[in-house]
Amino acid sequence: MFKKRSQKKELLDAEDIPPQDLFVNLKELDFINKWLGGYGVSFSALKKVLSRSEHLSLVDIGSGGGDTLKRINTWAQKGGFDLALAGVDIKPVCTAYAKQHAADPEINFFCDDYRNMDRYVRTIDIIHASLFCHHFSDEDLTELVRFALAKRCVLIINDLERHPLAYYSIKFLTALFSNSYLVKNDAPLSVLRGFKKKEWKAIVEAAGAMHFTIRNKWAFRHEVIVYGNRN
Repeated sequence: MFKKRSQKKELLDAEDIPPQDLFVNLKELDFINKWLGGYGVSFSALKKVLSRSEHLSLVDIGSGGGDTLKRINTWAQKGGFDLALAGVDIKPVCTAYAKQHAADPEINFFCDDYRNMDRYVRTIDIIHASLFCHHFSDEDLTELVRFALAKRCVLIINDLERHPLAYYSIKFLTALFSNSYLVKNDAPLSVLRGFKKKEWKAIVEAAGAMHFTIRNKWAFRHEVIVYGNRN
């Protein structure tokens, strides 16, 4: 079952999730990302594209509960980076949660399709996607890369490697510790919907990108950076 990406939809992709169930899910995902080093993948990628002498804007797509942007903001401030931050998520309940839970005057959250982000953010330098892309089909991802190239943005992707050890480890850990039926179902399924390095290469090249890097990161993550014409 690890040879090809699973096409099974996650429970989180449903439209009728009770808000309280979703909130528990979002809190646990933040905990998992923190303790398994998931945020570090984004920080590593940002170090490669940011400059302390520039004011740049970053839009996090599929921003969920806002925890990723909240942690990026703290990291950027400590590192001396001048970074304007915004999050876009298609789920109203996620956007409402983010505005309350990750409330910060430095961060703006909007509820919309990522393709409409320029309605809210005039200049976009970096598009960031963490644990978002595995929800998409390969065709959707090709469209995302083309979108970033058309906007002349840098696209940073932080997502899961499809690997047996990652699958069985997260299945065991969430069964043992999670209080969320969403996390218990979706965490291992997310791994099955994850990627091999060669699959990312095929997706990025199919979109017409010429300058990009794809790196394996701890723990069973990929760091994908697609450099648009801006660089």
